[in-house]
Amino acid sequence: MLGWAITFLVVALIAAVLGFTGVAAISVEIAQLLVVIFLVLFAATLIIRMVRSR
Repeated sequence: MLGWAITFLVVALIAAVLGFTGVAAISVEIAQLLVVIFLVLFAATLIIRMVRSR
């Protein structure tokens, strides 16, 4: 699951670079969505690992 979260982070960063440089206006929205998805997956991964380690 952590691998998926890192994948989403990389894709979000690429989309953010394209969007913030004016290459594609829609990339900004995609980047924001992917960053949110990454943060949710990252938080879920941390919580799951904390619960399993106890």
